[in-house]
Amino acid sequence: MRIVGLSGGIASGKSTVSNLFKSHGIPVVDADVIARKGSGGWKKVVAAFGEEILLENGEVNRPMLGQIVFSDPDKRQFLDRLLAPHISSGIFWEVVKLWLKGYKVIVLDVPLLFEAKIDKFTKPIIVVWIDPETQKKRLMGRDKSNEEDAGNRINAQMPLDVKRNKADIVIDNTGSLDDLKEQFQKVLIEVSKPLTGTQFWHSRNGALVILASLTSGLVLCIKALS
Repeated sequence: MRIVGLSGGIASGKSTVSNLFKSHGIPVVDADVIARKGSGGWKKVVAAFGEEILLENGEVNRPMLGQIVFSDPDKRQFLDRLLAPHISSGIFWEVVKLWLKGYKVIVLDVPLLFEAKIDKFTKPIIVVWIDPETQKKRLMGRDKSNEEDAGNRINAQMPLDVKRNKADIVIDNTGSLDDLKEQFQKVLIEVSKPLTGTQFWHSRNGALVILASLTSGLVLCIKALS
């Protein structure tokens, strides 16, 4: 199985690339979706930050929580520590499910891919990059936030220039959506190449070949001894 790492920054266009993968039939394990699943992780968050971060329907008011943690690095790190075990476990089991279904290529969409050290389990690593000024403008336009709030959110994350230097593939999203889609087509060809020998043996089909070979060998041994 080829496990592709996908990362970026807030308002960089990572979610757009993630959706493009989905639309081309490649499953995506989304860390943000996993973080919202179930109650384990968020029960700890509510206990730590108080029920005032809850909406009337009982769900976490993510914009409000964002204002709290993005303006305070210590609280942001505390939140990450609370959710990290829940997210890591969720990612693992989602990957196992997709492996059992026989998928040869999957994408891990993880904003904190490098910070959480998940990058070492992925190859290639794709980073969606934009320059800082464009990132801030897009974030302010998307969330209707002021410059200070946008700056706090961006500064709370690893700089995109640092992530770009750690990537195998960089998608430059400073242009138009058509430009992004054109780059994505090249990336799609790259990640859809036949699996390497190691990746094949780590896939379900490879495991079945190994199992069949072991079973055949065992049968031959039993016959030889009988």
